[in-house]
Amino acid sequence: MPTANNNNYKRQNDMQNIAKLRVLLKNDFPAFASDYFRGIENTTTTRTRLAYAYDIRLFFRYLLDANPEFKQKRLSAITLDDLDNLLPVDIEEYLNWLKYYTYNGEEFTNDERGIHRKLASLRSFYLYYQKRNYIKNNPTVVVDMPKLHKKEIVRLDSEEVSELLDLVEHGGDNLTGIKKTYYEKNKYRNIAIFTLLLGTGIRVSECVGLDINDIDFKEDRIRIIRKGGKEEYIYFGDEVRNALADYINKQRALITPRPGHENALFFSIQKRRMTVQAIENLVKEYASQITTFKHITPHKLRSTYGTNLYRSTEDIYLVAEVLGHNDVNTTRRYYAALDDDKKRNAANAVKLRDK
Repeated sequence: MPTANNNNYKRQNDMQNIAKLRVLLKNDFPAFASDYFRGIENTTTTRTRLAYAYDIRLFFRYLLDANPEFKQKRLSAITLDDLDNLLPVDIEEYLNWLKYYTYNGEEFTNDERGIHRKLASLRSFYLYYQKRNYIKNNPTVVVDMPKLHKKEIVRLDSEEVSELLDLVEHGGDNLTGIKKTYYEKNKYRNIAIFTLLLGTGIRVSECVGLDINDIDFKEDRIRIIRKGGKEEYIYFGDEVRNALADYINKQRALITPRPGHENALFFSIQKRRMTVQAIENLVKEYASQITTFKHITPHKLRSTYGTNLYRSTEDIYLVAEVLGHNDVNTTRRYYAALDDDKKRNAANAVKLRDK
């Protein structure tokens, strides 16, 4: 099975991320920060470096906006000595600021996970310069990481999965005009996307990265590029096979793609490769009609698959392998699925009055 096309997609993403990072470093960072991002190139993906840049940029914005010592400074004038002189209390004040702040007239908040991630990014930034003896002081390691409370898995139950797929397949009863035309035009694509996500547990980024040559109907498998660039094969069942075949034969075959997008599996209405945002919007649109209680995203469809696979096999290592988890402890959260079922059954275990 050819590999060049999917690698081209990854290279395009990498180039876009590198370009974004360069703009950020030029406009939103002091000059010395480039050393850090260059230094971590060999151990991180472009996506990770870009995420670090957004997090660390926020720290510099905080210094200029809220730290009295930096009120009169320009961003370009901040030095490593300035970082060296910061105290643990300065970092604690930053973490407190993250809970609620304004920028360009907009309000922003961070929960414990957002604050945890931003402190982890800042620790990495400080540690780079400390290891190289550019600074002696590292106040980030003195400050405790925010405690992360256990977060229950949000997933669809089997009834909701059936309702969701039925809705995607039939479009609902109230479609008229443009909405009905749009639905009919993308029906087979949407069925294929939802069935693929729910039937294989792949990430949304892996889904949009699929090329037509990554589908192997002979072996009933798809070839994906995992986070970090690792190539892997994921096998699929009859429902996924049928949905993909219907889409490829009945819809994709009729599309003339835009130049540069010829190899993509899934196309947008503009005949370009679908984006992560487009699939996230698609999932939100349909899932919100099934449940308003749960906030369903493509990642929640992945959680639904992981939970169902663990319930069926009770093999935590198999689930970890199929989902591409590097650490089986990440997968252990699916144990909670069985615990949740026990709680559900317990609801009727105690009778309040005899019939």
